[in-house]
Amino acid sequence: MLWRATFHPPLELLLTARTVFLQGCGLPTAWAGQQQWRVLETGFGLGLNFLITWRAWKSDPNRPNLLHFVSTEDSPVSAGNLLREAAKHPDLLPLAVELAEYWHGLLPGFHRLVFEGGKVLLTIGIGDVKGLLKEQSFEADSVYLVDVNRPHNQNIWDTHSLKSVARCCRRGTRLACLTGSNSAAERLTQSGFEVTDTPEGTAEAKLLQACFNPHWEPKKAAAPNKPKQHAPQRCVVIGAGLAGAACAASLARRGWQVTVLDAHESAAGGASALPAGMLAPHTSPDDSLLSRLTRNGLRATWQVAKAQLLADVDWQASGVLQRRFDNSGGLPSEWPEAGEHWSRLAGLGENTALWHASGGWIKPRRLVEALLASSGISQRYGVKVAGLQLTSAADTDAFWQVLDTHGECLAVAELVVLAAGFESAGFVPPRGPTAESQAEHKSTQLTLQAIRGQVAWGTVTDAHAMPLVPVNGHGSFIPAFSGDDNKTSWLMGATFERNNNTPDIKVKDRQEIFERLRQLLPQTAEALKASFETSESWAGVRCVSPDRLPIVGPLDDEDLPGLWVCTALGSRGLSFAVLCGELLAAWLHAEPLPIEKRLAQSLLAKRYRFSE
Repeated sequence: MLWRATFHPPLELLLTARTVFLQGCGLPTAWAGQQQWRVLETGFGLGLNFLITWRAWKSDPNRPNLLHFVSTEDSPVSAGNLLREAAKHPDLLPLAVELAEYWHGLLPGFHRLVFEGGKVLLTIGIGDVKGLLKEQSFEADSVYLVDVNRPHNQNIWDTHSLKSVARCCRRGTRLACLTGSNSAAERLTQSGFEVTDTPEGTAEAKLLQACFNPHWEPKKAAAPNKPKQHAPQRCVVIGAGLAGAACAASLARRGWQVTVLDAHESAAGGASALPAGMLAPHTSPDDSLLSRLTRNGLRATWQVAKAQLLADVDWQASGVLQRRFDNSGGLPSEWPEAGEHWSRLAGLGENTALWHASGGWIKPRRLVEALLASSGISQRYGVKVAGLQLTSAADTDAFWQVLDTHGECLAVAELVVLAAGFESAGFVPPRGPTAESQAEHKSTQLTLQAIRGQVAWGTVTDAHAMPLVPVNGHGSFIPAFSGDDNKTSWLMGATFERNNNTPDIKVKDRQEIFERLRQLLPQTAEALKASFETSESWAGVRCVSPDRLPIVGPLDDEDLPGLWVCTALGSRGLSFAVLCGELLAAWLHAEPLPIEKRLAQSLLAKRYRFSE
């Protein structure tokens, strides 16, 4: 790894970055007028290939709407090294500065970094290239097979590695590389590429260009669902909370005309109306599925917040202290340095604690409003959706009618996304000749549980009695956020009442919340005791699945084409919503996934569909 830290690219690497890959893959001409373009690179290195491709996209008036750049790296360099190399190329330095801002916390697995308002998406995989490519699900339009003369990249010419690359290609995918390997062309041919030897190159390496066009029919893993038309059409999102807003924004960015419907009088009228919410990663000794998902979700949420919200007014990356009263929520025994960006051990008296450097607080309503402000989204409030009806004609594709309580049509669309929390299950159209079979059908599609939660908040009158940062562990306490009245407020919550879908305020819950505060922060509780009885209260209904993971994707029913879902975000809607919106869009368009395929598949609705 030491050689990577001191490595300076020779002149031929500049040739690689500037000439070999863009020109070798026919770019930018090949992507002109396309909705999306997907580049696969097999070694990120110092990031020059990404920066130059980004620069070419940014400078091209005929660029695709979205640029996906998927790369792998076994040992990522530091942000400082990225900037030092880019400083040699003035036209790339501003882009490198943006990249370096998010170049942290790169634990093994995939990380999605977002630029240009969500139009340039870098998906960087940390680890072995063969294993990482098995965790992706997309077809590349261009492949950059990088500088194989470097010692750590020799294994890219392993037959299994090249077959992994080939699995991510479609017929016509163009590949370029600069290689000193005499067997490179032969192995590419064996993997299904038609290779063109070119005179360009250096004394040590030659340029190869290839096109994926195997003599056999490649076996492709089936995507969970594909739209009947790849071009974006009309979409209705039911629900204007965090889940619905995130899905609407992701789809609108891809060209869909999105209509958001909600029964409330404004956006974020349900559980997303919480005055302020805490963001902190879940931790576990085995780095569980939930732990990995929350880190990816936090990264996605913070990127939106930094780009679209006001720091210290709408959000604050203050960090969060987690008190571990029962020693739960620990870190893996071998926690790498990159993990300390997310969480690390911290002492706190007799109790162990964690410091979540990536944590903070955010106002859900502000996040929802920012997401719904995306171009291509229209909103209708105060409308009660009662049902869905699938309609088709002989000369057209199937489409959905969204009906109100009087049977009148509210909207028509080829795609409907159910994002109404606990109410989402009620919108699944019934099937079967009897009421019993209809009820069974619904239960196999969406199994949801309502969780009522109540919080208390009030104005900060004694800042010295407050902790310096948000604290969680037995409930969660935000010591200072800017309220809608411009006063500094505190917030403590929340209760957790299963199977209650009514957000009524309960007087007795205030005492329960105070007892939670007394255990979490005894001194703060004593200082707030007098004012707690007159504090404000808020209650909302969250929605969870049986395994406490979100449900994202198609309903996986051939009789319900174009009916998708994003719900069950539970008490982590702020962590999950933006990520789930991007995941839904990735499944829908067969794009590169923002997370590992096994993580994404664990969120599909079909995990609750039982055989009859």
